[in-house]
Amino acid sequence: MTATAYLDALFSLAGRTALVTGGSSGIGRAIAGALGRAGAEVVLLARNVEQLRAATRELTDAGATAHWIEADLGDREALHRAAEEMARRHGEPDILVHAAGVNPRPPLDELTTPDWDRTMAVNLDAPFLLGQRFGPGMADRGWGRIIHIASQQSVRAFGNSGAYGVSKAGLTALTRSQAEAWSRYGVSVNAIAPGFVRTPLNEAVFADPGRTEAMARRTMTGRNGELDDFAGAAVFLAGPGAAYVTGQTVFVDGGFSVT
Repeated sequence: MTATAYLDALFSLAGRTALVTGGSSGIGRAIAGALGRAGAEVVLLARNVEQLRAATRELTDAGATAHWIEADLGDREALHRAAEEMARRHGEPDILVHAAGVNPRPPLDELTTPDWDRTMAVNLDAPFLLGQRFGPGMADRGWGRIIHIASQQSVRAFGNSGAYGVSKAGLTALTRSQAEAWSRYGVSVNAIAPGFVRTPLNEAVFADPGRTEAMARRTMTGRNGELDDFAGAAVFLAGPGAAYVTGQTVFVDGGFSVT
């Protein structure tokens, strides 16, 4: 076996279809790009049409096969319609990545009920609902990968964690529940927990150079995360080599979570 064939057997996503929520920006966009470059046909699901078009064009220009579907993941009816559009246009996905998220940051005593409901709808309800729609089909076919984007706030509270921290803690629990339900049928379900990365959700942190530097000092690597740092983990967890890795939350954070 050649080196190329061996690596393909571990990591190639050729012939697979991936649905990536939040794939139009931030970590979701970076992961969509990585999966596309590894051979998957990628479908981006988000609500900003201009960003969706730009991300799809970027993937296509890189030689990948990419499409997009517009929907607000906080709207259950819109989410159901988008899921059916996915299945109708592109078939059932082999890989489901949930990277969409919202993060209101008021102090907890100022957090409104609409803030709470919106955060849970996007960050926790949507991955549950999409899992219910596509997970059983993966199990029936005997192969599937589900990847959730968790957070440091899944395991620790800081920076006005509020509803966001609760939703991300719930997401890691959902990861374990989905893994328990479907792993015996060939579906690996895992979460990736980023460190501090320059994304739209973290604009408030990165607007303060002092806080940005302080966060970097708390890592073992001495720097904050870059979007490219998630490509390898995502391709691994989405591929053949991750068949025996399931129910885990993988921290891609420069060692932040263990310092």
